[in-house]
Amino acid sequence: MSTVLQPSAPAAFDAEKFKTTTRAQWQNAAEAWHRWGPFIGSWLADATEVMFEVARVGPGCRVLDVAAGAGEQSLAAARRVGAGGHVLATDIAPALLAYAERDAQAAGLGSIVATQEIDGEALTGLPAASFDAAISRVGLIYFPDQHRALAGMKHALKPGGRVAAIVYSTPDCNAFFSIPVKIIRERAQLPAPLPGQPGPFSLGGAGVLEAAFAKAGFKNIAVQRVPSPVKLPSAAECVRFERESFGALHQMMSGLDEQQRAQVWLDIEAALTTFETKDGFVGPCEMLVGVGTA
Repeated sequence: MSTVLQPSAPAAFDAEKFKTTTRAQWQNAAEAWHRWGPFIGSWLADATEVMFEVARVGPGCRVLDVAAGAGEQSLAAARRVGAGGHVLATDIAPALLAYAERDAQAAGLGSIVATQEIDGEALTGLPAASFDAAISRVGLIYFPDQHRALAGMKHALKPGGRVAAIVYSTPDCNAFFSIPVKIIRERAQLPAPLPGQPGPFSLGGAGVLEAAFAKAGFKNIAVQRVPSPVKLPSAAECVRFERESFGALHQMMSGLDEQQRAQVWLDIEAALTTFETKDGFVGPCEMLVGVGTA
C-alpha cells in the first residue's frame, strides 16, 4: 500500500538564501534567456511599449533598468533616448549583463548603454536624483523586499521622475505559467507560498501593485492591463522555452529525481496542449504595467 506524501509546513522564508539561489539560477539560465531574447522581445513588445510611454522614456533621458536581464529592453530604451541619453542596465547576475553589454556594442549603442552588477534592493548606492526614469520588466516580482527595491528606485530618480514596472497579473490570467507552477508544486509536495513571498504572481492581485508604489512614496499611480499571449508553434515549444529559461521551475523540482522531473515536464506539456489552436500555441498571459511619480 503506497503512502501519500503531504506537503510539509512552510519554513521561515530566508531572503538571503533566496537571493543567492536566484542569482545562481540566472547565471545558469543566462545563455538560454539571451538566446530566447528575440522571442521575449516580441512576446512582451506591447507591455514594453506601454512601460516606455508611461515612464516617458524619450530623447535625452537617463534611464535606470532594474533587473535588466540580458538587456533586450535596455537596448530598446537606448534607441528611444538616443545619443543624448543614457541607460544603466543593472542585474544581480553578471552572466546576463555580459550579454547585454556585448549586444549593446554590436548594435552601436555602447556609448549609451552601461551595465552594473547590483542587487535590486541596494539601489541607494547609486547617486541620488540621477535618473529621469526607472524601469523594470518582470523583475520586481522576484525581490524579497519589494518595498526596499522601489524605495531605491525613488532615491535614484530626479524629482518628478517616473518608475514603471511590468508584472504578471493573477494566476488565472496567466495559465501558460501558472499551470506548470501548480503541477510542479503538487508533484514536489511543496507548501503554498507564504504571504508576501516573492514569486511570479506576487504583485498581480487587485490593488497590490498600487499599494506597493504608494508605500514607497510614489504619487500619480496608475496600473493598466496589457494582454500578452504567448504565441509559439506548439505546447512542446512553450515547454522548451520554460524548461530552458525559467530557472525557478527547476529549483522547485530540485527534490525530485531525474525520472520524476522528466515525467513532470511531460505532464506540463499535456496540460498546455489545451491552448493549441489551428494557428499554433496561444498561451494565456496578462501583464500589468504600473507607473508612479517620484
